[in-house]
Amino acid sequence: MSVPTVIIHRDADVLAKAVAARVVVRTLDAQSAGGSAHLVLTGGTVGIATLAAIAASPARDAVDWRAVDLWWGDERFLPSGDAERNETGARKALLDHLDLDPERVHVMRGPDSGMTAEEAADAYAEELRRAARPGDHVPAPAFDVTMLGMGPDGHVASLFPGMPALHDTRPVVAVHGSPKPPPTRISLTMPVIRNSAEVWVIAAGEEKAEAVREALSESEPARVPAAGARGGQRTLFLLDRAAASKIPSSEGIPAP
Repeated sequence: MSVPTVIIHRDADVLAKAVAARVVVRTLDAQSAGGSAHLVLTGGTVGIATLAAIAASPARDAVDWRAVDLWWGDERFLPSGDAERNETGARKALLDHLDLDPERVHVMRGPDSGMTAEEAADAYAEELRRAARPGDHVPAPAFDVTMLGMGPDGHVASLFPGMPALHDTRPVVAVHGSPKPPPTRISLTMPVIRNSAEVWVIAAGEEKAEAVREALSESEPARVPAAGARGGQRTLFLLDRAAASKIPSSEGIPAP
């Protein structure tokens, strides 16, 4: 696994715009190399702001969006269209503004599908398996970029400290009793996250600062899940100054 690189931006607004620019460039690089790209989206304030910044960027049109597979790291197990779903926010901020191939937008199903959370997790795992490419070490594609928000407790996706999902080796799991509402969710697991070429942990706000510091130290992933979120080729911690305020200054690279 790669050693994290820390890049610090002035504030959350600049952070979102900078991550958006990185997404466009990384997607273009992936398409140049292989003709397509696999991206994992995240929700949350900065995650959705990043998607809105992509939508507002003239550079977005350089990407062949019909050759992009879009995935989610986790989803709240709520009906389609619910305002709390990551998918709903992503569609409003970006997806509805792009010429996408609907077959390549991989949505985690909600209860309106008639599935239980476990069945929805299994269905997503099957989509991942079908999209796996030769050489992948788990039954899922080696995502070009997996974007992850991080909570003040250090959770990523819906992998919370001390919960069984952190140790699950299946590609996708149903999470019950989440400490953050709603209580039922669907999440990728660590083996799939670590199968990504690049993992970007994106965090803003002083309330994240302690978790950022611990995620970059030798903390156990069982206690600080973000400490286990690493990409095979590259890991970036993309932060604003507030979220980076408790890490040694020598560890961070100020953005231009």
